[in-house]
Amino acid sequence: MTDAPRETSVDTIQRELTAFARRARAAAARLHPELPLVSYTLLAHIVDQQGCRATDLAAHYLLDKSTVSRQVGGLEKLGLVERRPDPEDHRVQVLHPTEAGTRILASTQASRRAAYQERLKDWSAEDLARFAAYLLRYNAAGPVALPDGSPADPTTTSP
Repeated sequence: MTDAPRETSVDTIQRELTAFARRARAAAARLHPELPLVSYTLLAHIVDQQGCRATDLAAHYLLDKSTVSRQVGGLEKLGLVERRPDPEDHRVQVLHPTEAGTRILASTQASRRAAYQERLKDWSAEDLARFAAYLLRYNAAGPVALPDGSPADPTTTSP
């Protein structure tokens, strides 16, 4: 026996998260056509961490190493990141943002923040705090696995 209201809520959450992810990808493309959402996310992580290895990005975002390699290659080609030897182990390459990467990220983040401020302008402080807490709780639950055990991002599935 299933709990129909719970199932309906889960279906609504899945559908709305999918719509959210699609809007986020479209917005990222409008903000910087050469910087897809995945690349933007990786660049933001590199800036936040003040440098990291590509393997760290793959592990953090549950991405295949080849996907990270392609995205990082694109960021390098755009002049937004550069590789430097790790001072503790010169065999390891650490990704660092360039000045241009830091500048574009700051500009893009300001535009994204303004868009969120506009979209949420009619929400009360209490609603915003509750929504933020729910998102933190949801993301803290960890990755979702498909029946075969492989990781899955539920926001990329079709409704």
